[in-house]
Amino acid sequence: MLLTDLQLDPSALSAQLSAARVLVVGDVMLDRYWFGDVNRISPEAPVPVAQIRRIEERAGGAANVARNIASLGGQATLMSVVGNDEAANALQALLEHDGIRTSLHRDASIATTIKLRVVARQQQLIRIDFEDTPSHEILATKLHDFAAALPEHDVVILSDYGKGGLTHVAKMVTLARQAGKPVLIDPKGEDWSKYAGATLLTPNKSEFRQVAGGWPDETALASKAEHWRSLLALDALLVTRSEEGMSLFRAEGVEHQPTLAREVFDVSGAGDTVIATLGLSLAAGLSLPVAMTLANAAAGVVVAKLGTALVHQEELFAL
Repeated sequence: MLLTDLQLDPSALSAQLSAARVLVVGDVMLDRYWFGDVNRISPEAPVPVAQIRRIEERAGGAANVARNIASLGGQATLMSVVGNDEAANALQALLEHDGIRTSLHRDASIATTIKLRVVARQQQLIRIDFEDTPSHEILATKLHDFAAALPEHDVVILSDYGKGGLTHVAKMVTLARQAGKPVLIDPKGEDWSKYAGATLLTPNKSEFRQVAGGWPDETALASKAEHWRSLLALDALLVTRSEEGMSLFRAEGVEHQPTLAREVFDVSGAGDTVIATLGLSLAAGLSLPVAMTLANAAAGVVVAKLGTALVHQEELFAL
């Protein structure tokens, strides 16, 4: 049993998680799924015709991080920028249903990000994206609310999906660290200088390779990770490596864990689950290595599900 191996009492851990408060800030999106059947090719073009049978909506991006925190029994507050539109209303309703406190700033000049996926026979046929970049003015306004929310939370997670919602991420890191709050960041892009001073970055291996270049062996990977950890003044760097598991790099050394996934059906949102579990575990007072183990286990659960799925506390405790 996972909790037995970690010497954690399930009832005590559940109580710790329920008291933990995490502030999630970043790019949110509405994931729409159209499920149907394909039995013929269109006479208009050589493309399949999908007859839609069912429609689902899920909160994605930073919202999926907040959903995973709530499903694991923690308290999540989500702060983001959305349009003043129907998709934003749908997101608000989904998040409130999941018990997540929201601070969604409405920007009438943009459309809320939507990712529409058409799925047939458990295969994605096409994805259609709708997105805009939020205005600088409303992002600057959000900084005041961010600073005001810090005393009410134990840990801050900044979920960067490269949609423009974290333009002021460097200032957010500074404000959070000045308030004594650990800051975990899921990074995007090649410029990581804006994340300097954070507690922990959680890139996947592709994202890390984009910044650090390739590595021929584990020694080279560790060297590159230590270089970036030191350069950015991070407490730690966690690289998620798909079927190779995940590796935690700290001043104390390197800790590697093999993947616990028994079946990989869909890796969408696995990074959200990892950082959500890490952040909630740290907010609950657990050590970073223990938090890593729980995050690894949670990722193994969620990749066996379709789409931006959740891991629930009872699933994690059952491992």
